Amino acid sequence: MALPPEAVRALSFWAARPGEIITLLDPEGMKSYRARITSLSPPNVAVVVPFEELPGRPEGRVHLTVYQALPRKERFEMVLQKLTELGVSRIVPFTCSHSTTLLERDAGQKKSHRWPEVVMRAAKQCRRAMLPELAPVLNWQETLTEAATAGLGMMLFEGPCDHSAGGVMRQSRARRIALLVGPEGGFSRLEVLEAREQGIVPVSIGRRILRTETAAIVGTAIIQYCLGELG
Repeated sequence: MALPPEAVRALSFWAARPGEIITLLDPEGMKSYRARITSLSPPNVAVVVPFEELPGRPEGRVHLTVYQALPRKERFEMVLQKLTELGVSRIVPFTCSHSTTLLERDAGQKKSHRWPEVVMRAAKQCRRAMLPELAPVLNWQETLTEAATAGLGMMLFEGPCDHSAGGVMRQSRARRIALLVGPEGGFSRLEVLEAREQGIVPVSIGRRILRTETAAIVGTAIIQYCLGELG
């Protein structure tokens, strides 16, 4: 079967090649298939041979964006990899009062240029049909403004709070969810107040203080479990 032009253009983001196996969604997005690329002539021609229908949907029905405060060292690459595997729709790195900055991260050796490749490799490994969007680094105010537009916004908070991530999720029917994950040292008091003013709910994911990369993975897994994407 020949793919439509928009699908052929999408393959360019996957760095796809003839002979490679990919995951396809049907036009309604309800069924998925594994297929081999038999011919690829960008930008308009690609022929694939489906050979296996996959059980269930590889992509969720809810759009989940994770906003991750920039961590030090190589932790962000692990966050990118694991959030992609967990089915996140969009990943947005940001800076805040306790986070590092992109300049600080790239000061010794520039590595941020590898981030899209990390996402692509993880998406291929877990057979995703769509690449999650990797947004540019935002500042704190940009992050708040954008996250506040979601149907449900939550921020992971290690201090006393009235809500758990699972409890909030079980009461929500939002189709667009934003999860804010702070840096080592957490969010400042002012940042928590500003988030509350924007309607973003501070939530707990347990009694233990987790590293930022662990918190991102656990928080996302809780959301996906509540959505029926895990378990």
